[in-house]
Amino acid sequence: MGAVTPLGNSVRDTWLRITQGKSGIGPITLFDASRFPTRIAGEVRGFSFEKWLERNPPLSCASRSTFFALQAAAEAYKGAGLEPLAVNPNRFGIYFGAGDSGIDFGPFIKTLVSSFTKDGVGGADVVDKGKYLQFASENMSALRELENQPFMTVTHLTRLFDIRGPVSNCLTACAASSQAIGEAFEWIKRGDADIMMAGGSHSMIYPMGVAGFSLLTALSTRNEEPEKASRPFDKKRDGFVIGEGAGVLILEELEHARRRKSSIYGEVVGYGSTADAYRLTDMDPEGRGAARAMEIAMEKACIGPQNVDYINAHGTSTVVNDSLETLVIKKVMGASASKVPVSSTKSMLGHMIAAAGGVEAIICLMAMRDSVIPPTINYEEPDPECDLDYVPNTARRSNVNIALSNSFGFGGQNICLALRRYDAA
Repeated sequence: MGAVTPLGNSVRDTWLRITQGKSGIGPITLFDASRFPTRIAGEVRGFSFEKWLERNPPLSCASRSTFFALQAAAEAYKGAGLEPLAVNPNRFGIYFGAGDSGIDFGPFIKTLVSSFTKDGVGGADVVDKGKYLQFASENMSALRELENQPFMTVTHLTRLFDIRGPVSNCLTACAASSQAIGEAFEWIKRGDADIMMAGGSHSMIYPMGVAGFSLLTALSTRNEEPEKASRPFDKKRDGFVIGEGAGVLILEELEHARRRKSSIYGEVVGYGSTADAYRLTDMDPEGRGAARAMEIAMEKACIGPQNVDYINAHGTSTVVNDSLETLVIKKVMGASASKVPVSSTKSMLGHMIAAAGGVEAIICLMAMRDSVIPPTINYEEPDPECDLDYVPNTARRSNVNIALSNSFGFGGQNICLALRRYDAA
C-alpha cells in the first residue's frame, strides 16, 4: 500500500496522524484564492518533486496528480516486495482512477485575454480563433497540456514499473479509485492477471477546480477555522473541503502471493457498483443506488450486517450526502445500524476526489492491522437526521475483521468495497 495525502507522504505518516485525529486542512497556497468564497483545502505538503525529476527527466511537465501517483505506487511496489526480474510483466496489470491537475492556468489565461477582439455587430468581446492559436503557440506548452490528461498518469506508471498486462483508467468522479480496486479484484478473479496495481490520484486545487465546486455551493466557507471546516455528520456542516493526493494498493491472487511469501494485509471479498440514474450533483433521495451497491458487496462477500465491524463512510460533510448516507446505512444494516461504528476520514483529509476511495481502503486495512477505528473529527453538535455511531473526535480501540468502504461519486456513481482481515489458517 502507498499513500500521499494532506496528512503525510506515506501510509505510515498518514495513518499515524489519522489515529491522532489531526487535520490536514489549511489555507490554499497553490494559487491566490483571496477573492474566492472558499480559500481552504487539504494540500499535500513537503512533497519532493525534485527527487522524481532527477531520476526521470521525461517527467518535467508531469502533473501534480502524476507525481503523487508515482510516489504512492513506489511505496506500494516496494512494500509488496515486487522486483522487476521476479514478476512476469505480462501478468501484471493496472486499473487506476487518475484525475487531472488542471490546465496550465497562467499561460492559458494570458492566451485567452490576448485573443479577445471586439464583435463588429454588438461590440462585445469575443475570442478570435486565429489569435488564440497564435498566442497559444507562444505561451502554452503542448506537452504540459497533454500531461494533464488523466491517461498520462497511467502511461507513466506502466513505463516506470514495467506493467505490460491489462490496463485501464476510470474517472468516475469521487468513486474512481474504489471502482479501480473493485475492477482489479474482478480481473484477478477471472484470470486476466496475477497482480494488479489499483487506486487513484487527483489534484483539483487550482482556480477552475475550486471555482467550479464553489459555483455548485458544495464547498465549506469556514475559512477562518480551516482545521474545523470538514465536519461530516455534524449539524453545522456547510460543505466539503477539496483535498489532493494518491492511494495505491497492490492486489494479488492468493496462491501467487503465498508462493512469493508476501506480507498480506487483507482480502477484497466483495465489490458493488451501481448508478443512481438521477441527477448530476444529487444522490437519489431514497438512496436506492447507494444501498444496492452496499448490498451487492455484502452478498458477494457472503456476509450479513451482523458481520460488519466498521464502515468507512463516503461522509463528505455536505448536508445532503451525510443525511442520505445515514439513511442508506440504516436501510442496509437494519437492526445492526446503531451498533456498527461509522466514521468519515474526510474530516481530516478533505475530499481527495478520484483518490479518496483508494486512501480510504488503505485506512480500512490499517484499522484491521492495528485494531483501531479512526475518528470523525469536528463532530460537536449531533444532527437528528444523522444518528449513528460516528466515532466522534477520538480513535477507538476495537477489533476489525470486516470493513465496508463507501464511495458515492458525482453523477450518482456508487461503489462499495468489502474488505476482510486475512487469516492464513
